[in-house]
Amino acid sequence: MQANKLLVCRPFRAVLLCAVFAFQTFGQKALTWGELKAKFEATNPILKAAQDNISESRAEEITAYLRPNPDFGLTTDGFQISPNQGVWRPFSGVFEVPSISYLHERQHKRELRLQSAKQNTDVTVSQYADQERGLIFNLRNAFVQVLQSKTVLQNAKDNLAYWDHELSVNLDRYKAGDLAEVDYDRLVLQRAQFESDYETAIVNVRTAKITLLQLLNDRTPIEEFDVSGSFEYSDELKPLEEFRSMALAKRPDLKAAVQSVEMAKTNYQLAVANGSTDPTFSVWFTHNASIANPFANDTLGGSVNIPLRIFDRNQGEKARTRIDITRNERLRDAATAQVFNDVDSAYVTIESALNLLRPYKVKFLPLSVTVRDKVAFAYRHGGASLLDYLDAEKAFRDTRLAYINLVGSYLVAAAQMNMAVAEEVLE
Repeated sequence: MQANKLLVCRPFRAVLLCAVFAFQTFGQKALTWGELKAKFEATNPILKAAQDNISESRAEEITAYLRPNPDFGLTTDGFQISPNQGVWRPFSGVFEVPSISYLHERQHKRELRLQSAKQNTDVTVSQYADQERGLIFNLRNAFVQVLQSKTVLQNAKDNLAYWDHELSVNLDRYKAGDLAEVDYDRLVLQRAQFESDYETAIVNVRTAKITLLQLLNDRTPIEEFDVSGSFEYSDELKPLEEFRSMALAKRPDLKAAVQSVEMAKTNYQLAVANGSTDPTFSVWFTHNASIANPFANDTLGGSVNIPLRIFDRNQGEKARTRIDITRNERLRDAATAQVFNDVDSAYVTIESALNLLRPYKVKFLPLSVTVRDKVAFAYRHGGASLLDYLDAEKAFRDTRLAYINLVGSYLVAAAQMNMAVAEEVLE
């Protein structure tokens, strides 16, 4: 009677689970990797903030190329401070001297400031690309995790459906007296493991989607969000030297390091230029009689103010910028070494994953299916023990799950290689 109830409830539960799953997925538009990446680039707040850094750097180019402002001065003189023949007229002899002065920058200071500002913008753009590269890697990992968890969920559903079929067959054996009650009960108890796998897989799918939604800065309900893509590996792998060459040509962090060296050289030239003397030219006009010529009421004057760079010749900034060139060259060399390290590490990881995946796909997966089916057939016909049957089923389940995890490891390693090369060379 208890077995009959289980048999009745089982189809009802399967229908209920299918209905819930269909309700959750109704109306979903599964995003492909390309669509997901485009949405991420358009909505991620970290990338948006980094783009603002580029805009700020371009605004600094305007400031760097501005000319010095001229100075306007107004001088008055001739106030009477004592009465003249008893008459107090303090403003009668006052005259005004308006003047304009301008600082003339020598040795191309403005041009060097502009060049340095533009090079700083180039470095900022490369740093933005490098930051985007790291975030895209995180996005790709999250995308792979969703695909992997969905594959594990489908595998758990298939295992559960297979075991329900086996329970149905063995229930008929039990009713026919061909199977002991304790053996059938042990088969029923084994179903708890399949249910646990299924429930855990559902939680993992939801958790992976939450991580992906957080990267997208998206508030879409989990039930209405999904992604689609191929959860498979490619057996083709280019030679290591090709990946190295592509990385050296594409890596934005290496490019930023090279650009920083050039900017440091420009900053040194600017420091040298700032150590030069900049004269200030002034002109003024007066409406007052000249001492040399009493009939010349309107006079024009001028001056040149030249600072004497005796003590301050910008020595400290010259030394600092010279050292900064060496520092940036060393950082460039370190960035080059990091490129080789990243590419080589990703390549070794991919090779290792492929070495494991090839025998799994060609040999272990088919063999696990064959062994499970043969032992199940033998068990139904009395040629194998229940323990052998359960072990064969566990071996199949473990082999299948190990293969899925290996594919996930390969895809993560492929994403690592894409990040190392700064280009999507592996899907």
